[in-house]
Amino acid sequence: MNTVHHTDAIIIGAGPVGLFAVFELGLLDIKAHLIDILDRPGGQCTELYPEKPIYDIPALPVVSGQQLTDQLMEQIKPFSPTFHFSQMATAIEKTESGWRVATDTGTIIEGKVVIIAAGGGSFTPKKPPIAGIEAYEGKSVFYAVRKREQFAGRHLVVAGGGDSALDWALNLQPIAASITLLHRRDDFRAAPHSVAQMRRLVANGNLKLVIANLNGLNGTDGQVESLAVTYADKTADRITCDTLLAFYGLTMKLGPVGALCEKLGIALKDGLIPVDTEKFETGVSGIFSIGDINWYPGKLKLILSGFHEGALMAQQAFRYVYPERKLRFEYTTSSSNLQEKLGVK
Repeated sequence: MNTVHHTDAIIIGAGPVGLFAVFELGLLDIKAHLIDILDRPGGQCTELYPEKPIYDIPALPVVSGQQLTDQLMEQIKPFSPTFHFSQMATAIEKTESGWRVATDTGTIIEGKVVIIAAGGGSFTPKKPPIAGIEAYEGKSVFYAVRKREQFAGRHLVVAGGGDSALDWALNLQPIAASITLLHRRDDFRAAPHSVAQMRRLVANGNLKLVIANLNGLNGTDGQVESLAVTYADKTADRITCDTLLAFYGLTMKLGPVGALCEKLGIALKDGLIPVDTEKFETGVSGIFSIGDINWYPGKLKLILSGFHEGALMAQQAFRYVYPERKLRFEYTTSSSNLQEKLGVK
């Protein structure tokens, strides 16, 4: 018989926005359980760019995805959230007192509200259309940087023209033995500052820029030895290297969350969950959505925006969890009650 967990709020997604929601809910005495398909907290931040610098978190001029996750985990410690990792929400059902969520491992959680904070869904990297590339993946071909030091002393080719490609070319340049940025055209989708910094490194001879199409890999036993490329004039060439970092973008799949929403009667808009901007509640009472997975006019897919959404969501969640209580807004800077909860008094 499956154990049934009872809590106040059930959060689907343990990325930065889901983690901060624990904090905002905790300030209002709302306990939370979190479900995440990954085996650790952090969502995209730890899965896709754990060491990539993030520059737009208030009061943190620069922070990596992993550092941000670690600090959020420290921030929510006083509220003792319960995590259910490596699990996927497969059913959401209405109960007399709230909602019941079941996972693919048989876990059942009952609570007064459900908060969908599943980021943009599940992301998979777009791979170069090269036959046999799978034999090199995880050995000398990578689609994300999990440990920066892993690439120290390597002869790297970074392929792509977006922010990820430029950011990692710049961040790995100081520790790589050599680094080449490969892109099909001399026009980049990355931030202008990053492009300017890259061109300075190229001009100084610290980074090589190759404008060509990637056609193939050469190597043995999963170890890249060179890349086959073709220039705009159709001439072929080879780039000697021992590691390829390919950043061709990500494919987003809403996955089972989309099906759950449809079963609840929530009509998606372009694969996203519509919410109001007062409570960040869906069209179903007691079901909220915050972070990249939601939609409303003017939506910006920023971690900062998700934090704001979580704060307003918590105010409405309180009314479901404690319908008999009057909600009183307090500042953490002046409320002894909140400071006691945070363990600072």
